[in-house]
Amino acid sequence: MTATEPRPAPSGGGGVTDYGVPHVAIIMDGNGRWAKQRGWPRLVGHRKGAERVKEIVRACPDLGVKWLTIYAFSTENWKRSTEEVLGLMALFARYIQREADAMSAEGVRMRFIGDRGPLDGKLRGLMDGIEARTAMNARLNLTVAINYGGRDELRRAAVSIAQEVAAGRLAPEAITEAVFAGHLDTAAIPDPDLVIRTSGETRTSNFLPWQAAYAEYDFTPTLWPDFNPAALAAILAQFSSRERRFGGVKG
Repeated sequence: MTATEPRPAPSGGGGVTDYGVPHVAIIMDGNGRWAKQRGWPRLVGHRKGAERVKEIVRACPDLGVKWLTIYAFSTENWKRSTEEVLGLMALFARYIQREADAMSAEGVRMRFIGDRGPLDGKLRGLMDGIEARTAMNARLNLTVAINYGGRDELRRAAVSIAQEVAAGRLAPEAITEAVFAGHLDTAAIPDPDLVIRTSGETRTSNFLPWQAAYAEYDFTPTLWPDFNPAALAAILAQFSSRERRFGGVKG
């Protein structure tokens, strides 16, 4: 996508304002700090962050976003306190249970990426269930990264390819970028056009290292619980003025 002028932000009058950003990925950071600033437990911030997810999901179709990928829990997040980890897992389960009907009614297809093996069996069942239930929806494709780490994803893909080579199903010289990408968690998902990280941190934190190789990035100081649809629209409007060359030269 190449644009020369930013499109105006939505006026709030309804309708669709397409900024030409079909796939947005978000590193949702700042829940804990948001709660700490108010003297509340970190889990209160996570609950507020989950509410914000619902708002952003509902806003995306009217902003022209067809694919939304959010970073919910990384492979490194297991290092947090047992209380916080258990609280997050319970929050994920409640979110899936409570939002299943709305997802179906609003045409949202939900997928999960990451290593599901270490997750609780009940949570895995809920994840499988909502994926199956929303599989035919197409208004918005929502991908949630749970127990996801980019390096771990690459490792698992390499293991899978090595097994195919060892079994004689794949020749080493046939391993192209497309073949490798086909073994990633995101095999059926297009690469992101824009990656947003909230909270002011400027790290990519092991999020979609292969897929985001040519994505644009936006680092906003806004903490995730304060990141609303208007903030997203403003970033999309700014993004629409960027010229993406993908390694080439324009004009």
